[in-house]
Amino acid sequence: MSDPVVALVMLGILVGTILIGFPVAFTLMALGVGFGYYAYWQPDQAFFDNRVFYLLTQNTFTVMSNDTLVSIPLFLLMGYMVERANILDNLFGSLQVALRRVPGSLAVATLATCALFATATGIVGAVVTLMGLLAFPQMLKAGYDTRVAAGVVCAGGCLGILIPPSIMLIVYGAQASISVVKLYAAALLPGFLLAGLYIAYVVLLAVLRPQSAPPLPQEKGQVPLGRLLGMLVRSFVPLALLILSVLGAIMFGLATPTEAAAVGAFGAVVLAACYRSLTWQGMREAVYLTARTSAMVCWLFVGSATFASIFAYLGGEGLIKATVLGMNLSPVTFLLLSQFIIFLLGWPLEWTEIIIIFVPIFLPMLGHFQIDPLMFGVLVALNLQTAFLSPPMAMAAYYLKGVAPKNVLLTQIFGGCLPFLYIVILSMVIVYLFPQIVLWLPSALYG
Repeated sequence: MSDPVVALVMLGILVGTILIGFPVAFTLMALGVGFGYYAYWQPDQAFFDNRVFYLLTQNTFTVMSNDTLVSIPLFLLMGYMVERANILDNLFGSLQVALRRVPGSLAVATLATCALFATATGIVGAVVTLMGLLAFPQMLKAGYDTRVAAGVVCAGGCLGILIPPSIMLIVYGAQASISVVKLYAAALLPGFLLAGLYIAYVVLLAVLRPQSAPPLPQEKGQVPLGRLLGMLVRSFVPLALLILSVLGAIMFGLATPTEAAAVGAFGAVVLAACYRSLTWQGMREAVYLTARTSAMVCWLFVGSATFASIFAYLGGEGLIKATVLGMNLSPVTFLLLSQFIIFLLGWPLEWTEIIIIFVPIFLPMLGHFQIDPLMFGVLVALNLQTAFLSPPMAMAAYYLKGVAPKNVLLTQIFGGCLPFLYIVILSMVIVYLFPQIVLWLPSALYG
């Protein structure tokens, strides 16, 4: 068996072990060390003299000393502290009243709250769960179609994957060796485009089928203007200022992503204190969840680097690249193929595994097809929205099912996600046809 075939066997074992539930990070490291021992083996050498052990320790040190990855735990801490500041209820209530004259105002307020909260946290499960507890029952009580209400909550909760400061973009930037700042600038307009398409769909649905998204009762919208402004100032303005200050500092070069994330985490703690929600229990939970998620991401990087090094050394990467290039694909066909593979991988795998393990397989081929890594990264971020919305493994639907009333069926939630899944695909087509949506802002800000 030739070395490239051994590399493909290695990749097949990886996919199989992930599908049956083995921890991904340790599976990557075990396969990397096991097949690396075979790749680097030399006769008459001591067991621990094999170079694969040096490779593993070197990769661990490189990942742990990567300055870009330091921003991940800080942004996570910011998100978990905002989640525990208990401002979501007030934010949703004030937006609901402010948008009362808009068709489907309750659903539009839910999407706007999801977009803002997802931007602050970037944690899909947290946003979907919280909005499932807060907005979903209110929409059902107001007479909304169960599928429409479910789709709004699931789709809105996934926006944090794309809209900066997205953790996913930091991980992609580290893998593709491109500026996270430019990635944030590139993803900003597509993120607003997708949120705008969601809102336009809901408004159009409320106009054409008002029984699916009935208007807000008049007595609920009768709030004096002064009181409404006070509600918005207390709930919307502080969180918006925190997010805008973090993003502004990054995009205008006032701070690195790591420095801005540190300020954002501190600001989230101050925000929780101002809302009288800063407790020892809440702080401990936030720090624990931050440490757990950060450790998962960092060990995934260590395992992925070790696995990828051995995979490339055995010739697997070269074999895949030669096969794809030998197919004489056009750039459009390559993009369609790569995005379709990522779409399929989104069913059984989390976005972290897709970005860290499989996206690097496509990155070396971008230059040949003259595809901008910024464009590819934004398309991947859009595509990964579908991973959370496409049955049968739509994780956003399962998050919502966990907190939804018992009479709400999983099939109803799946049915509600499908229109938003089609909107994501439409947004990918728009971004491809009009690439300046991605490339204009990074070019305007950074040349």
